[in-house]
Amino acid sequence: MRAVVTGMIATFPIGGVAWDYGQYALALERLGFEVFYLEDAGWLMYDTHAREYVEHSAQAIAFLERTLRELSPSLADRWHLRTPGGRCFGLERDAIGELVADADLLLNVSGSCLLRDEYRACSRKVLIDTDPGLNHFVNYPRQDADPPLDGVASFRAHDHFFTYAERLGRHDCALPALGIDWLPTRPPVVLDRWQPEPPGTTWTTVMSWNNWKPFADVTMSYGSKEMEFPHVEGLPSRTDAPLEIAVGGSDAPRKRWTAAGWSVLDSHAISATADAYQSYVQRSRGELSVAKNSYVATRSGWFSCRSACYLAAGRPVVLQETGFSEVMPTGEGLLAFSGADEAAAGIAAAEADYAHHARAARELARSELDSDLVVGSLLARVGL
Repeated sequence: MRAVVTGMIATFPIGGVAWDYGQYALALERLGFEVFYLEDAGWLMYDTHAREYVEHSAQAIAFLERTLRELSPSLADRWHLRTPGGRCFGLERDAIGELVADADLLLNVSGSCLLRDEYRACSRKVLIDTDPGLNHFVNYPRQDADPPLDGVASFRAHDHFFTYAERLGRHDCALPALGIDWLPTRPPVVLDRWQPEPPGTTWTTVMSWNNWKPFADVTMSYGSKEMEFPHVEGLPSRTDAPLEIAVGGSDAPRKRWTAAGWSVLDSHAISATADAYQSYVQRSRGELSVAKNSYVATRSGWFSCRSACYLAAGRPVVLQETGFSEVMPTGEGLLAFSGADEAAAGIAAAEADYAHHARAARELARSELDSDLVVGSLLARVGL
């Protein structure tokens, strides 16, 4: 069987993004698929050296090629990139069109790929909504109101629809379903690619700061992590555990955080490659992180692909509640919090019996997030 996985590894050439999309490709390979990677996002590419968006970045293209080769040798010559200006790299444009048409599955992760007419020929087009909130309130309604470019279909042209908002449809989840029968899923993690290292002393996380504008529905305004982090900004004074943020974004209040007791790093440095990002996660003591306000305020049930990697590495996770505790076990290895008191208590509980929580984190990744389970379930529900 053949699968085509889409992504944005060259569009955002950073280690965390590489794992977000790469683990879907690896998961399908392990399930017996011949896998190809397709990137045709229509977005400008982020140049991590210049720290600006450009139409063409040789550095980003090299990052994509190197990353796919390191993730799996078979992906080294099974990829196609189309830039916003129409330049193509990797497989020829005609070849990728034929591959998609004949594939058993087009897995459009994050809806990252423009659904061009030549891609629509695939009989099983699957959309995975990884960013509920921004998509349901902004991106999808925009496509309904303003059709995409000529030769490009809207998100509704997919055949199957999955979302990380596992509570979508419940009475207290504020996300609109938009007339679509969404199926719940969660980020997969390929367990044998994440190995516990001797734990460090510092609880960490990696995040972007103020990377998109707030948006609103008829009753409420939503935003990103800058609306939630102030609730835990004073946490260093309430725990003896060292806390660290690797952050991207020029306007992040780094000096204020440092004064409050946080260690602050540049996220570009720790996520320069997929290996660098992985090592940072595996060397951490655990993860302490807020979630985007849009996930929290809507009670979406979203769970973090980054936190999945920490768990797989045997690192306990203390994560802001989005409703995920209703669909995933918490209390051992994974501790949910809704305020600074609960966040401090979560770290204290993990530190009180660290070895137990570290084992529980790895086991939770195995029982709830293992790629064979997550992607296998998705395949069964689309008839594969």
